[in-house]
Amino acid sequence: MLAAKGYAALSPKSPLAPFEFKRREVGEQDVLIDIAYCGVCHSDVHQVRDEWGGSLFPMVPGHEIVGRVTQVGRRVEKFKVGDLAGVGCMVDSCRVCDPCRHDLEQFCEKGAAFTYNSTEMDRTTLTYGGYSSKVVVTERFVLKIPPSLDLAQTAPLLCAGITTYSPLRHWNCKKGDRVGVVGLGGLGHMAVKLAASMGAEVTMLSTSRAKEADARRLGAQAFALTTDEATFTKLKNRFNLIIDTISAPHDYNKYLGMLAVEGTMVLVGVPPTPMPIAAFGLISGRRSLSGSLIGGIAETQEMLDYCGRHHLGADVEVIPIQKINEAYDRMVKNDVRYRFSIDMKTL
Repeated sequence: MLAAKGYAALSPKSPLAPFEFKRREVGEQDVLIDIAYCGVCHSDVHQVRDEWGGSLFPMVPGHEIVGRVTQVGRRVEKFKVGDLAGVGCMVDSCRVCDPCRHDLEQFCEKGAAFTYNSTEMDRTTLTYGGYSSKVVVTERFVLKIPPSLDLAQTAPLLCAGITTYSPLRHWNCKKGDRVGVVGLGGLGHMAVKLAASMGAEVTMLSTSRAKEADARRLGAQAFALTTDEATFTKLKNRFNLIIDTISAPHDYNKYLGMLAVEGTMVLVGVPPTPMPIAAFGLISGRRSLSGSLIGGIAETQEMLDYCGRHHLGADVEVIPIQKINEAYDRMVKNDVRYRFSIDMKTL
């Protein structure tokens, strides 16, 4: 076993603190990565504090991992020592079910092995995430990092980037499309950047006028304040696609009314309670309400390559690992623009 160190929560009530543990030895098809940066996702907070239920402890969070390969198994073909590499939200899947065979491992029918707060496919070995010194992952779930990208800004692409890229690609976002993005946070700021880079006319839909300048800097051509009821009348039937990143309760029906005929609203945020939907709002314009969960490994690699070509990364505040508990409190207060990225050299 390989000695590793990280930061872990021992219970939902305990702060993250230094933690020593073991990684498995590098197998024939494994890649060992020394972690350089790990992004901080709001889902880390939810899971560490067991706000979704079912959390497994001790928990080493982190599923936005970038670093450098330091060892490879003898049957590894795509990576060599010294390569830049990344690991996102998954570290394995069954590989044989229909979703897995169609590069949709995130929907594995047997349940994917997630990077932390999960188990390996053996259902007994706990997975530990990227708030740590190193990680061992099977080659199939390791991603190549384009050398043109800044590593600190790249880490959040492994979750926030693919979470917003996937629906934009699936619903064929293209030049001339009118795209609304609900909420300017870790997910929303990447949705704006990506949709704008694809040639869409992007409108930021926000509750805060203070975010307008940032939204325009990131690529939004328009801004609308959703605390103003007139916004929903003014933008009625406007958008081909809406990406809704909000995890707080809000009225989906108002936003559905902003869709053009045959438009689609995609949920990537997860409110804590179910939201009611009026059927007529969908029926009247053959509108669709859908959802999207990260992306498969092939699509995640496609996203990284796309960001490399377009020089797109997340807006980050780099922090030492010793400030992670403070960062969690700041995230809850929306006091970050727009993602924390942990410099793992500080571990």
